[in-house]
Amino acid sequence: MEKYHFVKIMKYRIPLFSLLLLSTSGLFAAEALTDLQNLGKSIFFDPTLSEPAGQSCASCHDPVHGFADPDQHLPTSEGVIKGLFGSRNTPSVAYAAFSPELFFDPEEEHFVGGQFLDGRSANLEEQAQGPFLNPVEMANPDIKSVVRKIRKAPYAAKFDKIFGSGALKYTDVAYDHIASAIAAYQRSSEVNQFTSKYDYYLAGKAALTAEERFGLELFEAEDKGNCAACHISKSENTDMPPLFTDFTYDNLGVPKNPENPIYKMDKQFNPYGDAIVDKGLGASIRVGRSEHNGKFKVNTLRNIDKTAPYMHNGVFATLKEVVDFYNTRDVSDKWGEPEVSENINNEELGDLKLSDEEVDAIVAFMKTLTDGFQVDSKTK
Repeated sequence: MEKYHFVKIMKYRIPLFSLLLLSTSGLFAAEALTDLQNLGKSIFFDPTLSEPAGQSCASCHDPVHGFADPDQHLPTSEGVIKGLFGSRNTPSVAYAAFSPELFFDPEEEHFVGGQFLDGRSANLEEQAQGPFLNPVEMANPDIKSVVRKIRKAPYAAKFDKIFGSGALKYTDVAYDHIASAIAAYQRSSEVNQFTSKYDYYLAGKAALTAEERFGLELFEAEDKGNCAACHISKSENTDMPPLFTDFTYDNLGVPKNPENPIYKMDKQFNPYGDAIVDKGLGASIRVGRSEHNGKFKVNTLRNIDKTAPYMHNGVFATLKEVVDFYNTRDVSDKWGEPEVSENINNEELGDLKLSDEEVDAIVAFMKTLTDGFQVDSKTK
């Protein structure tokens, strides 16, 4: 497993090995996967590792959909057992490699980094071990059952080649190897591509339309959208493209989603019915303090156009609806009461006074953050 060294970049620290994938791959050229990354990819796409078989990591983190859930009509993801759903909208795993381990910033007085929407896992290795055992995701009863399946997989022999003889012999050690391989794949340039139109624009290889440029101006303007306050659009390091997140946590005052399937799930999984409240970071096993109730991680906006629905509970179906919420949360009664009414960010959103044209422009700009952009004569 790589050692965690950190460098100061933009506002916070990100893992040095994540920077190295940029310096070795180049901005727009995908590096060939290493043996370890290829092994992780095999595991990531293997649908036989759930109980019963049928659900892989990629089932909820599909590359075609920005490494998020392809079932965009669902607010949260259905697990391998029909009728069981996760309680939260599945976040993309793309660019998650750049999040530092969870820490408290005493100067800003807030938490930064970690994995999952509530920061409950320190790093990608720890995050990778969770879904296998989650009863509403892949539903394996224990790590032994996961390792047994891996031992029968067509790629099992690669473990000895990469980790040494007997790599799968001992269950606990084998499980750590599995997580290391998945994490290595998630750190690869295949998952973190930096090939959006905006990346090409920053490199001088593409031009933004007038509406997209206007949207960028609004996105960055402190007296307008002010989106870049948390979704950082510039980097202090010229070799590091912006990640469009500062990895912090915020309660945006998002209302409950009446369509969240968790409200209708069996009492074994949700004994509170529609009275359940998702406290986010405030209920996280790593934080668990009421002054952080309702706060969720600021996700990257990269590939945001592919990852609908939006917010932790999938309450908003479109990007325009999201921006409209930021714009009018405090001056319109159409949004409903916030799920968690304390700790709400009342300084940076709620009454932005954006016109419909300005809302549309911000949305147009965010659509330039989708990977896989192709340069042609019209955009040069």
